[in-house]
Amino acid sequence: MAPGTSPLTAHGLPTPDPDPRDRILADVSALRASFDAGTTRPLEARLAQLEALGRGLRAEEPRLARALAEDLGKSRTESALTEIGVVSQEIAHTRKHLRSWLRPERLSLGPLLAPASGELRREPLGTTLIISPWNYPVNLTLAPLVAAIAGGNTAIVKPSEVAPATSAALAHLLRTHLDPDWVRVVEGAVPETTLLLEQRFDLIFYTGNGAVGRIVARAAADHLTPTVLELGGKSPVFVDEGTDLAAVARRIVWGKFTNAGQTCIAPDHLMATPRTLEQLTPHLTRAVRALYGARPERSLDYGRMVGTRHFDRVLGLVDDEKVVIGGTVGADRARRYLPPTIMTGVDWGDPVMGEEIFGPVLPLLAVDGPDEAIARIRAGEKPLTAYVFSPRREVEERFATETSSGSLALGFTLAHVGAPGMPFGGVGESGTGAYHGQAGIEAFTHAKPVVRKPLRPDTLKLVLPPYTGIRRRVLRRLMR
Repeated sequence: MAPGTSPLTAHGLPTPDPDPRDRILADVSALRASFDAGTTRPLEARLAQLEALGRGLRAEEPRLARALAEDLGKSRTESALTEIGVVSQEIAHTRKHLRSWLRPERLSLGPLLAPASGELRREPLGTTLIISPWNYPVNLTLAPLVAAIAGGNTAIVKPSEVAPATSAALAHLLRTHLDPDWVRVVEGAVPETTLLLEQRFDLIFYTGNGAVGRIVARAAADHLTPTVLELGGKSPVFVDEGTDLAAVARRIVWGKFTNAGQTCIAPDHLMATPRTLEQLTPHLTRAVRALYGARPERSLDYGRMVGTRHFDRVLGLVDDEKVVIGGTVGADRARRYLPPTIMTGVDWGDPVMGEEIFGPVLPLLAVDGPDEAIARIRAGEKPLTAYVFSPRREVEERFATETSSGSLALGFTLAHVGAPGMPFGGVGESGTGAYHGQAGIEAFTHAKPVVRKPLRPDTLKLVLPPYTGIRRRVLRRLMR
């Protein structure tokens, strides 16, 4: 992108309003007033808004599917599987369990406060900001919103301008089907996001890359605002000897090349012993052809890069001398098409290993075995996900205990992110906080201890000075 060019202009969109400040300030003020009035606190009101979101999602599915196809080349089936269906399941799961998740939890207070009772209540945070990415723009916008609504909050939603058609479709859905006292949408690019980050929110939920995540964290720190940061990283795969290589190859190829590799938890690179790599590579190439055909550019199930800037970056990571399938030959910048590409003989110092790939390029790297694979993972930043394919339970357990990652998937790729009851989040450079299901409620609420102690009998006299005689002896016994 040329210096001074906004992401909106780069995608052929009109530049933002000269001064959106009044509109954004009005939205934030209106939502804060709504929260302060108690609009979002009743459980039945939350359930009603979640039901409205589900109805809206069903009603707007054709519009959303068209937008996803325009922005990312997603097929109708992939959109249903990885975007709209995931959110529908999240809504249903949350509505089913919300009452129990919000039920006060009884606390044990110990003998010093007796007689007394205590409980932990889930308290809404207030007015929240959700900044969503372009790669799964429906899923990663609406799933956090489900948690925000269920937690009893109001929310400003800022979709990504990099997926402009989907941003517009999401704005239409939310403005048409949800109560503006609960949710407002701000479309735009960097100026709008910057202005939003200058405002005070009660939680900022950001999904995207680490560079912008740091900007969000610094802005939040100015107001001591808590954040959930869903970032990314180089999610590794280790394939052990003795696995069913044909089955493993299919699962890796699907996880890697879904959405043209533009998935935060996509397998970034694959490690195995030289012997296993030699045996696995033909299975990987066959799996690519089985899933996407001999001409993936003609496949209705293979996506496109979101824009030419991302196309150019990923294409620059490809070394055609190491390509066993795909490569720069056949890549089409005008159509944003990058073929599914597998590279062998890759070294750890190659450019493709210097950053998160976030595209349809899979490097294969030789390691001595589990020991070196674990050491390589530990030497890098903590990934969002790690994948292990091994017939040996002890090897799986070693990766579980000796490596750190946002999640660990044993024997499959990608699918765990769609499980509504499974917390999803990163650790270290791959993010902070988690959501989905009950974890989303925990992210968007404050766990407030409430303690009640009667005035009679007045046992607290024991803790008041002077600490002499029997009072001192009793206190020492109680504090053991």
